[in-house]
Amino acid sequence: MKLGRVIGTMVASVKADGMQGLKLLIVRPLTADLEVEGEPFVATDASAQAGPDDLVTYERSREAALLHDPWFIPVDHAIGGVVSQHAYDGGEEGGP
Repeated sequence: MKLGRVIGTMVASVKADGMQGLKLLIVRPLTADLEVEGEPFVATDASAQAGPDDLVTYERSREAALLHDPWFIPVDHAIGGVVSQHAYDGGEEGGP
């Protein structure tokens, strides 16, 4: 699972079988400390609850296709959830 922020929406009037009714969102990938990590991409919203400016979790490739019902539709990225709370300590290892 990866983190991203919804930065836009998209409408496709024609979609592949199994994708009718799915919401398409534009997502910017983020690191664990919420820094931008790569180029934006289009994702389907398997959570059916994500919207603009939401912090979301997403899957890529085969795992993205499996998030939907019916599963294994032709998608590269899918939003699996909306993040309601996020805390990150920087991931520093070691200590005194």
